Amino acid sequence: MIQLHYHPGNASLAPHMLLEEIGAPFELVFVDRAHAAHRTPEYLKLNPNGQIPVLVEGDFVLYESAAICLYLADRHPDAKLVPPLRTPERAHCYQWLFWCTNTLQAMLMHYFYSERMVDDGDAVAAAQVRNRAEARAGAMLDRLDEQLAAHGGDWLLGSAFSAVDPYALMLCRWTRNFARPARSLPWWRATAWVSTRRSWRPGWAATASASSATCRDARGSSRRR
Repeated sequence: MIQLHYHPGNASLAPHMLLEEIGAPFELVFVDRAHAAHRTPEYLKLNPNGQIPVLVEGDFVLYESAAICLYLADRHPDAKLVPPLRTPERAHCYQWLFWCTNTLQAMLMHYFYSERMVDDGDAVAAAQVRNRAEARAGAMLDRLDEQLAAHGGDWLLGSAFSAVDPYALMLCRWTRNFARPARSLPWWRATAWVSTRRSWRPGWAATASASSATCRDARGSSRRR
C-alpha cells in the first residue's frame, strides 16, 4: 500500500488530492513537526532534506511534492491526470507544474521564512523580505488568474482537470492571509475552481486537522486510524 507522510498545511495536500482522485489504496502517515519528527534519523533516511511530504511504496521512496504528483499521474494513467506524452498539452502541464514549484512556491517560502534570508535577529530586514515576497507573489497570482481566464475553462490547462490544479490550489491556499489572497481574484471567484472536486474534502480534512489521518482500503472506502 502507498504511504504518504504528511503534515497539515504542508505540501502534502496536492499529492493527497491526487491519491483521492486515483482511488488507489493508500495510508496517511502523520509527521509531527511540533516534536521535530521530520528531523529524526528515521525520517531523514526517507528524505535527507527533512521536508514533507514523502511517498513510500514498498521499497520505493520519493520526495518533492511535484515529483510525487507526476509519479502518481504516470503510475495511474487511467485517472488521466496528465495529458498524453509527446503532446503540446503535456509540455504545458510540465510548464505550469514547474512554474508552481520553482516560481510561486519559491517566493512563498521567502514570505513564510523571511528570517532565513537576513542576519539573525534583524526583524526589520525580515519584515522587508516578507512584504516584498507578498508583493511579488501577488503578481504571480495575477498570472495564474490570467491563465484561468484565457481559455474560459475551469482548469489551468483548459477543459480537463490535471495534476497541476491541486498543486496550484495548495499554493493559493497558502496566500489566505495576504492582503489580497488568491480567493479574491476575479476568475477564481467565478469558477470556484478545484475546491469543487470530490478529492478536496478529504484532502482539506487532513490539512486542517492533525488527528484526521485516514487510510483508504482496497475497496476505496476511508476509515480512521
